Amino acid sequence: MTTHRFDLHPWGIGWSCVQNSGWEERGQAHRESVFSLSNGHIGWRGTLDEGDPSAAAGSYLNGVFEEHPMPYAEDGYGYPEHGQTVMHVPDGKVIRLIVDDEPFDIRTGALVEHRQHLDLRTGILHREATWTSPAGRTVTVASQRLVSFTHRSIAAVRYEVTAGDAAVEVTLLSEIVADEPLPEVHSDPRVMDALREPFEPVSHHGAGGRATLVQRTRRSRIAVAVAADHLVTASQANAPEPHTEVTADLARTTVRARLELGESIGLVKCVGHEWSPALDDVALRDRAEAAVESAIEIGWDGLVDEQRQYLDEFWGRVDVRIEGAERLQQSARFSLFQVLQSAARAEVRSIPGKGLTGVGYEGHTFWDAEAFVLPVLTYTAPHAARDALLWRHSTLDHARNRAEQLHLAGAAFPWRTLDGRECSGYWPAGTVAFHVNADIAAAVVRYARATGDEDFEREKGVEILVETARLWCALGRWDDDGAFHIDGVTGPDEYSALVDDNFFTNLMAQRNLRAAADASRRHRDQASALGVAPEEIARWTTTADAMAFPWDAARGIPEQSAGFNAKERWDFEGTRDDQYPLQSHFPYFDLYRKQVVKQADLVLALQIAPDAFTPEQTARAFAYYDELTVRDSSLSASVQSTVAARVGQLDLAMDYFAEAATIDLDDLQDDVDEGLHVAAHAGVWNALVCGFGGMRDDGEMLRFAPRVAPPMTAFSFGMLVRGRTLRVEVQRDAVTYRLADGAALGIRHFDEEITLEAGQPRRLGIPALPDPGPRPSQPRGREPRRADAET
Repeated sequence: MTTHRFDLHPWGIGWSCVQNSGWEERGQAHRESVFSLSNGHIGWRGTLDEGDPSAAAGSYLNGVFEEHPMPYAEDGYGYPEHGQTVMHVPDGKVIRLIVDDEPFDIRTGALVEHRQHLDLRTGILHREATWTSPAGRTVTVASQRLVSFTHRSIAAVRYEVTAGDAAVEVTLLSEIVADEPLPEVHSDPRVMDALREPFEPVSHHGAGGRATLVQRTRRSRIAVAVAADHLVTASQANAPEPHTEVTADLARTTVRARLELGESIGLVKCVGHEWSPALDDVALRDRAEAAVESAIEIGWDGLVDEQRQYLDEFWGRVDVRIEGAERLQQSARFSLFQVLQSAARAEVRSIPGKGLTGVGYEGHTFWDAEAFVLPVLTYTAPHAARDALLWRHSTLDHARNRAEQLHLAGAAFPWRTLDGRECSGYWPAGTVAFHVNADIAAAVVRYARATGDEDFEREKGVEILVETARLWCALGRWDDDGAFHIDGVTGPDEYSALVDDNFFTNLMAQRNLRAAADASRRHRDQASALGVAPEEIARWTTTADAMAFPWDAARGIPEQSAGFNAKERWDFEGTRDDQYPLQSHFPYFDLYRKQVVKQADLVLALQIAPDAFTPEQTARAFAYYDELTVRDSSLSASVQSTVAARVGQLDLAMDYFAEAATIDLDDLQDDVDEGLHVAAHAGVWNALVCGFGGMRDDGEMLRFAPRVAPPMTAFSFGMLVRGRTLRVEVQRDAVTYRLADGAALGIRHFDEEITLEAGQPRRLGIPALPDPGPRPSQPRGREPRRADAET
């Protein structure tokens, strides 16, 4: 039975406990992740204002980490020596409340009512609580919290207390709290020992309502400054003055007031965040305090207005609308909002796998940032996609050094990282997952084509394409028949490792090589400066043309890797439901030698490169691999939804879409406590737009082949194409294309080429769907959640 954990609302996520039901600790960590706020630079988990109770307090800055030793039972050449883990920076969102002489603690007294609501239109987290103290005094607390999209360094809180049933003395304690404990992110105690006290104090300052803490990580030597200032409002004639005390690891601003029945006192708190590995401590403090001073001058209402305007423009361009399925509508908007939050103001920083919503994956970024998240950003927030690619470019020296260490040419980007250096200690699923390099190259090509940003392609893109192309030529081998093979690699599927000719890897490498050759011909001066000669370009094209692709001739389908389809099948019938995920109950060596797929691999190739396969091959391959895919990864359902839609299996596509859309909101894999899955949220947009919308961008012209599937009755989405806003509105029998502005745009509607003019919508019919054949089956017990439960 489906269990939905949040209230249904088309523009928000809500949760409440009412009618004196008391506080519900179960699910608190999950709610903290879901109610997290971020702008790509700052991340605040959705903890309660007063800080307690808290499952995992968290305030994060993108790029702030601590190093720790990488423990190995047996060392080996090329193993990373140091790991990196995201740290809790000083937490400025804490505001504690004392009612008379009793602390406001929702676990004591009587919690009459408690509500939280994340408004996706404003980016504000709302909270309302009515609480009666053990002594019988009732107060109402109302707070709003935002992390600014328009002021990169600023997060802010508005906090108000109202006396409910009698006069009461209240004390507000607004804090910046350092050294918040980190959850156990590693099972080795030597690692956790290195992470227990990661910061050393540098300086602390406070006066009036202002406070600043400056600290530095002990090993990575990253300095962090967190500053705060306050505005006090009161329903009385004279608002009380704040008073601040500061120590090395705690800043506390105190406001006291007596409230008569119905009177209120409010606090606006603006918090500035800056970090740098090189900036002088005083300069860093000045930057944080200047950001706060500017925010205080703008005021809470001004910050809210700017936030609303930013999001109005975003949703006005790229909103996703689903009719007939309210919960899918809610989930789709929530997912797109999470993608925006992860990167909007990252500004040449990575996009971590959990964004800035928790310490999951130790804050690392992976290949899925380029393969899943950047396609969405490219068409909805292209400035953020550009910044993410600029960050990858800034780490090229680390990638070149890694390639040299591995005795390869070009650049070898890391499997998991925070600053561009490899942090994966498990090399069968880390170092040899070389497809990450082609994933990055593909993101470069997509961004340049979708935006027309020739400056980026020339100044940054060419170098990424060239260095990754060089890697493939050094990594592969030629056989006696003139075919080029890439042996001993790991593809996207983490239940296979060290395979030969992984189809996805070879296909992406082929495209990488061709893209490098094309870009080098277009930008000869840049290519020449990188030492690219005509002979090297010829080698790339020859290698791409000779790329080997394993093929199962008997079934008429591509193989995930050479010999994969000849392996013994996993015993799905004999695997109990409680033995999933498989990696938690079976040894990897057994998984590696069987036909079982953790997450879409060959099917991901079908999604990303549809032009490489005929429709018949795609349908046969999808059906075959759907029988083997157990979806022990949050990345899989959206890909399977996309390809199912393309082959006409609309009911199955919708079921996979429903699973992808609710994987975090309903915590389907029981792993959201440490943060949301940003790439899975991106997959929701990909499934809707590329699956049901039939959008393909693998050619010079966008192609759409949309289909509506129940319970949806209609859907629409917007996207940015070369600076123009295109809206696609899909109904059961027709689709309307609207170009809002700019020059004419050519697209394909199914196989018909059309030209769109700004302000002149085109309504076209949707051809009948050919019979797709029987619905593909899945491993026993691994069928997707039904879409009819999400209406």
